[in-house]
Amino acid sequence: MRVRPAALIVEKKHVLLLRYRYGDSDVFALPGGNPDRGETLITTLERELREELGVEIELKAAAFYGETLLPHLKEDVLHCIFLVEIISGLPRLNPQETTALEVVWKPIGSLSSLKMYPNVGQHIQVYWESASPLGYVGKIEQDYFE
Repeated sequence: MRVRPAALIVEKKHVLLLRYRYGDSDVFALPGGNPDRGETLITTLERELREELGVEIELKAAAFYGETLLPHLKEDVLHCIFLVEIISGLPRLNPQETTALEVVWKPIGSLSSLKMYPNVGQHIQVYWESASPLGYVGKIEQDYFE
C-alpha cells in the first residue's frame, strides 16, 4: 500500500484543487504527492507544493485519512489529508512538475458533486463543518478514471 499525503487549502470557504482531464471527464485532486525515500509526509507536502505550485505552506492540522482500494490497479493507497495554509507565493502550475491543467478554487459545498481523486469531497465538508479532525474515515469509495 502506498501512502499519499495531500493538502487541504481553504480560503473564503473555497478549496484549492488541481484539475486533470481523463477521457471525457474533468477530475479534481487535492495537491500532494508521493514521499521520496526518507521523507516525512509533511516534508513531502512542502516539496510537492513548492515544485508543483510555487508556494510555501505551514501545517495546521491532520484532518483525516482513509484508503482507496483499487484491486484492478494492484495498488491500494492510504490518503492522509492535512489542513495547511499558504504562507508565501501564489499557486501557479509548473507544467514540468505536474500534468494538472489548472488550479481552481471550488466552494466547499460543491465538492461532493465533483469527480475527485481521492473521492473525499463529502469528508472535507464534514471536517469543515465539525471543525475537528475526523481521524480514520475507512475505505474511500473511488471511481476509476482513465
